[in-house]
Amino acid sequence: MAFYETYGPWALIAGASEGTGASFARALAARGLNLILLARRSGPLEALAAEIRSTFDVECKTAAVDLACAEAYEQVVAAAGDDEIGLYINNVGGDPNSSTFFDTQLENWEKLVWLDVMSVMRNCYFFGNRMREQGRGGIIIVGSGACYGGLSGKAVYSGVKAFDLCFGEALWAELREFGVDVLNLILGQTDTPEYRRVLAECGLEMPKNVASADDVARLGLERLPYGPVCNWGSTDQEPGMAPTSPAQRRERILAIEKASRSFTRKAHQ
Repeated sequence: MAFYETYGPWALIAGASEGTGASFARALAARGLNLILLARRSGPLEALAAEIRSTFDVECKTAAVDLACAEAYEQVVAAAGDDEIGLYINNVGGDPNSSTFFDTQLENWEKLVWLDVMSVMRNCYFFGNRMREQGRGGIIIVGSGACYGGLSGKAVYSGVKAFDLCFGEALWAELREFGVDVLNLILGQTDTPEYRRVLAECGLEMPKNVASADDVARLGLERLPYGPVCNWGSTDQEPGMAPTSPAQRRERILAIEKASRSFTRKAHQ
């Protein structure tokens, strides 16, 4: 009930048709939250919604939205309607290009920037404002360990994921006083249909010890109240894939906020 009261009665998941998005949907339906599911492909989305409606006593709506398009924001707002959204999960933004920066068309990278920067910012602005007025709620931005440094073949991907990380941390700092939780859920290798497709295209086999989508979703919902960062496979005190641990990043944010508080107040006077 505490989870429902904080993050209910509706959750909206962007990128919900399969993988971690579908796992989030099932986990939230099991907790009694009604769902709005968004994804680009309507077929898998409708199949998941039908499964959830038949399994759980919740409402489940869907909308086919391509979040890499400039028009997506209006479609997301329309899908949310007047429902009281207590939880927004941004689960989109994988890199479909499997290419170095110069070996694919520029427009492919522009789409990735729209998907991982503009779409994330716009949706968080809409839902974060609603939650701030409600005085409760939560936002999960599903990210990648690529956020912690540039990688060959991942120039744009690592860049946009770094934006999401810093953006999410700042949202956590700004929204926590309003009772709104924000978590960057940073993933490593995770067994999803999309990851399997990329491996197949590259002629690679599934690595050992990859995370399951269900476990990732479970961890994200457990750690949501303890943002701003959770790294898969590491505790709050361990750096893991990052230069510093989530606890150290949290302390840094709070220390800088305290030191710059008077300046920030003056800037908004």
